[in-house]
Amino acid sequence: MTGATTSEAPLRGTVALVTGASSGIGEATAVALAALGADVAVAARRRDRLERLATRISEEAGGRALVIEADIARPEQAEGAVSRTVRELGRLDTLVNNAGVMLLGPIEGAPLQEWHRMLDVNVAGLLHCAHAALPHLLAAARDGARGVADMVNVSSVAGRVARAGSGVYNLTKHGIGAFSESLRQEVTERHVRVSLIEPGAVDTELPGHNRPEIREQIARSFDEIERLRSQDIADAIAYIITRPRHVAVNELLIRPTEQRR
Repeated sequence: MTGATTSEAPLRGTVALVTGASSGIGEATAVALAALGADVAVAARRRDRLERLATRISEEAGGRALVIEADIARPEQAEGAVSRTVRELGRLDTLVNNAGVMLLGPIEGAPLQEWHRMLDVNVAGLLHCAHAALPHLLAAARDGARGVADMVNVSSVAGRVARAGSGVYNLTKHGIGAFSESLRQEVTERHVRVSLIEPGAVDTELPGHNRPEIREQIARSFDEIERLRSQDIADAIAYIITRPRHVAVNELLIRPTEQRR
């Protein structure tokens, strides 16, 4: 992107932090934002994957990427990810809360540790990052050249529709939606846009975290449809962030064309 015009690089001079960036939607989003001119901090637990991503961003987009190994379920590590982003990249204009886990199955007899893991990452992790980032986002909106900042919270169609076999995952995603809307109302007049994006079935490694019998059920449910790709969601996130200052995309539901529910 060296030498690109403002229209080609609408995010030049801004800094984004993307959580869950070691694969899937987070990885694709980091690449997309870097291609639009942003400096990008990429946070996740798998440092080796982040290092490869940083190299890709540098080679493909000519951008600057900061690797942050962190488990955002731990509040001190989430705070550290935000503070290091600001310290080393100079500011924070965009937070993409993408980190999450999807551990499905019946509520009856479910392993309790799966529920705790989803609550720790999907809910507490997002809250940790939002809490740490908000003062910096408000400052960026107030003082930055664009006059606006963004928090994009990645939810799911499961945040709209509760289904058997998804009970606690539904709980976490509905909670993200409620939190996002409340925060949006608090900060929108100060030009921090809080956006909720709700993907349907996406071809990522997320289902692979489940127990074998649950993985088989998921595969049977979606084998007959063409699932979304990570880049599809990254494109949508980039669209949200690059809207003019007076335009806020509050909520965006994206399903594969063939997905009915």
